[in-house]
Amino acid sequence: MAGRKRILLIDDEEDFCFFIKQNLMISGGFLVTYATNSDKGISLAKRYSPDLILLDIRMPKRDGFAVLKTLKENPKTLSIPIIMLTAVKDDGARLEASRLYGEDYLTKPVTIEELKAKINTALERKGVRR
Repeated sequence: MAGRKRILLIDDEEDFCFFIKQNLMISGGFLVTYATNSDKGISLAKRYSPDLILLDIRMPKRDGFAVLKTLKENPKTLSIPIIMLTAVKDDGARLEASRLYGEDYLTKPVTIEELKAKINTALERKGVRR
């Protein structure tokens, strides 16, 4: 597993998480962990310091914007690039994600090729080499 970039996916849809995990691990060579609720996602981000986080907006209890804000306010998770990966196709949501320092914004459905390209671009901007 050496050299694989660690991705954390935070999304409440278990099937979607499994699909993304399998596809990124097989075709992208990433090591993917996921959380199906906000609190667990925040905890995993703090504990494991992934190279990048994929984050949904619509989740119960705490939405993706609240998670993004929490992660960007914490010194342990501040520098982790976060790509919003959501079904919310709204310019207001895009602006809010940008205001809260989201790295990028992708709407579902997304192809694995596009997702890998966005992940790799974000990692390169951060200075993480594949």
